[in-house]
Amino acid sequence: MSRKIKRNFILAALLLGASGLISLLAGHAAGLGEWYSTHIYPLIVGSVGRLFGVLPFSASEIGIYLLIVTVIAAGIYTLVKILAKKSRPLSALYYLSGLFLTAAVLMTLYVFNCGINYRRISFSQISGIETGPYTFDELKEVCVWLTDEVNRRAFDVERNADGIMVLEAPEGKAAVAAMNRLGEIYPALAGYYPQPKGLIVSEILSYQKLSGIYSPFTVEANYNQDMTDYNIPFTACHELSHLRGFMQEEEANFIAFLACNVSERTDFQYSGYLLGWIYATNALYAADKDAWNEVCDSLEPQVYVDLTANNTFWKSYEGTVSKVSSKVNDTYLKANGQKDGVFSYNRLVDLLIVYYQSNTFSR
Repeated sequence: MSRKIKRNFILAALLLGASGLISLLAGHAAGLGEWYSTHIYPLIVGSVGRLFGVLPFSASEIGIYLLIVTVIAAGIYTLVKILAKKSRPLSALYYLSGLFLTAAVLMTLYVFNCGINYRRISFSQISGIETGPYTFDELKEVCVWLTDEVNRRAFDVERNADGIMVLEAPEGKAAVAAMNRLGEIYPALAGYYPQPKGLIVSEILSYQKLSGIYSPFTVEANYNQDMTDYNIPFTACHELSHLRGFMQEEEANFIAFLACNVSERTDFQYSGYLLGWIYATNALYAADKDAWNEVCDSLEPQVYVDLTANNTFWKSYEGTVSKVSSKVNDTYLKANGQKDGVFSYNRLVDLLIVYYQSNTFSR
């Protein structure tokens, strides 16, 4: 075995061992995850995030394409050498050691730029927002309130010839501005934010039924730019919240709602209230279908145009890929401490009810 092959295997083993050890410690050593998220991770965001934030495109997306091409090309090259009977064992081992090292590097980046943050204190705890059981009447009251807020803005957002809401301006700077403004209210959210980026080939996310994704490899907030526009502000802020170390999905949704709420742009406010309305009314539907019908009947027709466009968009991507992706995402969330899996997204409703009742800040 050549020195280079040995080096690849040893380095990969060391990286995996280090990332595994820190993951184990973060899961069992009280306070380590919080300390890392507040002292070390911000430095990573301020350096790596700032570096890749300069690029107008998603570096992680381009990196994935280059990685796939490189792995395939290297595999073909190795296969040709093996078929030509040139150093068969060494060629195969060199290729495998390279794959092993690449996987180890990616796993290490994931752990240090994402995984540890799953072990930190939740945003609601840090902000003193306590959730608990709520009554059916409280849920319905919040649904009515959200309906009113959505209706008020339905007439003020820009719409295309088909009556579908469109963004009034590019969303990147506005999302950063909204998060910075929210950081003035909640210190845990203060800090540097790079602009979120729409994937060039957003169909990758569409087929997986994903509206956005955080890249721990480049510390970037990415979103699906093909989906119906009202989703984009909420999703951009959701992904940016991960750059403050808040990885729990229901928390990121709540932060996105708050950020859209404090934004100066009406389309951002509309996005936040409408996504909040969807989650809350889904909970209401599960509790009482008649009450759900009553609330939905009061929704302005313009809003139904947006909801219909959104349903049509996602329905066109239904299939085996989306089902497998949902299962993988569910397993991933559970593996990182979110025992409800994909259903953890629905816990946004708990936080919305507390927010509505406490009036944390002036709307």
